[in-house]
Amino acid sequence: MLRSWRQRRRVSQLDLAIEADVSARHISFLETGRARPSREMVMKLAEELDVPLRQRNRLLMSAGFAPVYPEREVRAPEMEVVRQALDKILAGHEPYPAVVVDAAWNLVAANSAAAMFMDGVPAELLKEPINVMRLSLHPDAMGGRLLNLAEVRAHLLYQLRRQAEGSGDGRLAALYDELAAYEYPGVDLNVAHVPGPADILVPLRIAAGDRVLSMFTTIATFGTPVDVTVSELAIETFWPNDEETAAAFHQGLGS
Repeated sequence: MLRSWRQRRRVSQLDLAIEADVSARHISFLETGRARPSREMVMKLAEELDVPLRQRNRLLMSAGFAPVYPEREVRAPEMEVVRQALDKILAGHEPYPAVVVDAAWNLVAANSAAAMFMDGVPAELLKEPINVMRLSLHPDAMGGRLLNLAEVRAHLLYQLRRQAEGSGDGRLAALYDELAAYEYPGVDLNVAHVPGPADILVPLRIAAGDRVLSMFTTIATFGTPVDVTVSELAIETFWPNDEETAAAFHQGLGS
């Protein structure tokens, strides 16, 4: 497991040894099982390799130690302060959409404006857990309403693949394979968007009745988490990319 994370981060045994203040020989012995690490050494190596908290627990267990990082349900009493923060962020972002997702892009919470993403979506796609990436690209959901599907799909799949590779999360790899296999009859997915001088980012251009909504997104996470669940939560907020889209939301489009 140590070798896998080291290679995933493209770090040599020597470089990792220098950062952990041990010899390269010791790193080699740990990877081959010829030496057994202390709990502190496992924690140090995981920190240097930026291993996600969930995977740090697995590293600890593989070395014979109990997990260090707790994993609580979002609805647990101890998570009340987190829920309050999420509620304030979601409510404060209205009238624009905002969602909270977990590490696998499953929906945890959303504000009322985010209902527009579920409008007209088949019931089977809204069964728990609702996956935001699946909603974004499924042909019967947002994938069928995105006017710039090819470029948005390329960006989302790239992001998902990087997350799968960087986290070692098999759920993300499986989700990537599913989404990459979606077919869109009549849509050329090979069209490449060449950024122009006025471009800043790739917007989501969504057909909404006789309107075209143009939005971009930002993603925020909690700082210094020591709980697995909290470390994996992400808040995605959607912002209008033009005055027409802003006006549409202020007129109650997302309510």
